[in-house]
Amino acid sequence: MADSPSPTGVEAPVAVSVIVSDEQRDVPLDADRWAALAARALSSVKRSGELTLTFVDREEIASLNAEHMGHHGPTDVLSFPLDDDDDLVPIGPVLLGDVVICPAVAAEAAATHAGTLDDELALLTVHGVLHIVGHDHADPGERAEMQALEMALLVEHHWRGPTPARFRHEQDER
Repeated sequence: MADSPSPTGVEAPVAVSVIVSDEQRDVPLDADRWAALAARALSSVKRSGELTLTFVDREEIASLNAEHMGHHGPTDVLSFPLDDDDDLVPIGPVLLGDVVICPAVAAEAAATHAGTLDDELALLTVHGVLHIVGHDHADPGERAEMQALEMALLVEHHWRGPTPARFRHEQDER
């Protein structure tokens, strides 16, 4: 949904609210830090509204993965977009959706993927947010576009500089 340009030429700030919950105890993390990254990513792609970001354990993500995706076993991140009908005028805040991350799965994948747990959690947060706002990676073109946007958001809001040499988008086979 594209917003019309401001009549004054001054863009209003994008109103973003991220509600975060850490419901797992496997991996210590600063949930507010990841909520702030999600908010900055949403602002950068000019999306306003409310997002929930939840960190869960392996059992919970496996249950959600089976129920909603039809896949067995745990995964690293799931995204559940909500208010996606651009023709509706929302009453109250726009509910963007839910991003659910399993830090235990992220910790297992970090060394063969993003390089560090910190970078893996950042990538999963940004990846989940981009799914919420309509990006996908079902075909090679979509995948390249989504990965380019992930990199741009990570460079701007996570690393605040160049991509570390150890970072990889593609995960090694485990």
